[in-house]
Amino acid sequence: MRILDGYILRDMKSDEIANYELVMKDADLLDKAEVARVAAQAAAKASAQAKLAALGLTADEIAAL
Repeated sequence: MRILDGYILRDMKSDEIANYELVMKDADLLDKAEVARVAAQAAAKASAQAKLAALGLTADEIAAL
């Protein structure tokens, strides 16, 4: 792998490669966690809307909440 160091393009050292791979792995895990969080939030919203509809509220009334 290559890295821009100031104005010089050079090969990464082994510790820089290890750090880069670790950062990329952490970023991937964060992305997956964010996707899971958003999906859980959407599921909770859909569940709440279904419960409100079961109580007899109209779609307009649910949207107003």
